[in-house]
Order: sequence, then structure tokens, then C-alpha cells
Amino acid sequence: MKKAFLQLHAAIFLAGFTGILGRLITLNEGLLVWYRMLFSTVGLLILTAVSLGIPRTEKGRWLHLVGVGGIVGLHWVFFYGSIKYANVSISLVCFSAVGFFTALLDPLLSGRRINPVEVILGLMVMLGIYLIFHFDRQYQTGIILGVISSLLAALFTVFNKSLLQQHATSTVTLYEMGGGWLVLTLLLPFYLFRFPADHLIPTVSDFFWLLILSLLCTVLAFRLSLDALKKISPFTVNLSYNLEPVYGILLAFVVYHENKYLGKGFYFGFAIILLTVILQSLRVWLVHRKSNLKVKSGLK
Repeated sequence: MKKAFLQLHAAIFLAGFTGILGRLITLNEGLLVWYRMLFSTVGLLILTAVSLGIPRTEKGRWLHLVGVGGIVGLHWVFFYGSIKYANVSISLVCFSAVGFFTALLDPLLSGRRINPVEVILGLMVMLGIYLIFHFDRQYQTGIILGVISSLLAALFTVFNKSLLQQHATSTVTLYEMGGGWLVLTLLLPFYLFRFPADHLIPTVSDFFWLLILSLLCTVLAFRLSLDALKKISPFTVNLSYNLEPVYGILLAFVVYHENKYLGKGFYFGFAIILLTVILQSLRVWLVHRKSNLKVKSGLK
């Protein structure tokens, strides 16, 4: 369990850089994600071919992996759209809503009972986002896109919990990245027709940042997160990912000085979300400690 939490928080730390990189890259959100998934897929193919060989799976099952990869791709499109229409800090805070959606979707799709504590903690996050939405009206479009992004993130995390019981982490990562790229390839012509891009080919600096985004913040972070998900519940993974805004927002304050443009609603909302993260972390620690004490005392 300790190793799983270390893997999870390493992935979260890497994920905290994605917002910064998303603003640095000048491509629109659709093309940005298309290139991100392309480079990530190529990197994974090289990595798996050298170490393990190309993983194979049954036809019906790889279709499921491709479908979840499509959800991952759409999640990223909405996430970077939120950054373009608002800023890095707003987009990362909205991502915190993933805990609320997971508290509802995981029981619905897995058949287990809804945990009222998870719902209450999720609602606290939604209250924090509402305060930002209410007071910082210039960011409302970005907030809506960010909340949709968090809903899609909750979906693929819940689905991945089941898929990881059937496939190796390397298989899930490769097929989802490749599948997401394929889905976006099919959708991109329609997307670009509706939202024309200034340029289709990355600049030299865009290419460099895309490599960092793809290989470190995607391939490595994705693998670490999926490994952690084998031992940790989807809700805990998603709620722990609320630390991503902490890392990302601090970076945005330092790099882009976004603190100069955020109102009091943002800080009130962010304080509530941070409190939720602390409460959930304390809750998980107490449950784990109680379980360890029972094992030591010979109780089951």
C-alpha cells in the first residue's frame, strides 16, 4: 500500500505540470491532445517493444480499451479548452470535481453501495467550484469545460479499475493512448471545421514541450497512476488527484503570475477544496491504521 501511494503522488506531481505546458503550447486544444497522444503512443510502442514485446489482447477486449482511450482523449480536450477559455488555475481547480463524480459513478457502475462520506466530500469540492463560478464570472465558460473534463476523468478511472483486473498495466496504457489517438483522428476534421486552428504543425518550441508533456507527464505519470489503482480505490485516487491543482496552481502563480488576476471567490473555493483533500487523506490514513491494528491483534 505504501508503494502504491508513492506511485500515485509521483504521478500527481508530474500531472501538475500539464497545465503549465498546455498554456506554453500554441496549438489549439484539439490538435494539442492529438499530438500528445500520438507522441505518447510512439513512446509506449518503443518502450514495450524493447522490454516486453507488443502486448496482445482479444478483439472484444481491445475494443473496450480503445473506447476508454477515447474518453481519455476527450477529457484532455475539455481540460485544455478550459485553460484556453480561463487559465491554468481555474482549469486545475475544476478538475477537483472528479471526486464528486466518482463517488456517484463508481457505485453505479460497480454495483456497490454509495458511500455517504464520499458524496459529502465530493459535494464540498463542488461547493468550492460554485464559489469560483459565482464570483469570477469572466471564467464561466472555462469552468463549464473544466467540470465536463472532470466528469470524463471520473468515467475512465472507474472503467480502468475493471480493465486492470484483466490486463497488464503496459497493455492498458498502450491501447488507451493509441485508441484515444485513433478516436481523435476520426473526430478532428469535424472539430477543426467548427473550431479552425491558426496553425496545424507544431513550432520548434511546441515540439519540445509536446515531447515533455507526452513522455514524462503522460507516459510515466499514466503508468504510475494505473499501478497505484491496483491497490487503491478509484475514489481515493481521484480525490488524491485534487493535489494536482496545488502543484499546478503554485507553478502558474510563479510562471504566469495568475494570482494577480484571480478574485476572492477563487481563494474561498480553493480553501474548501484543499480542506476536502486533507479530510480525505486523514480518513484513508485512519481506516488503514485501524485495519493494520486488527491484523496485528489477530482479528479479521
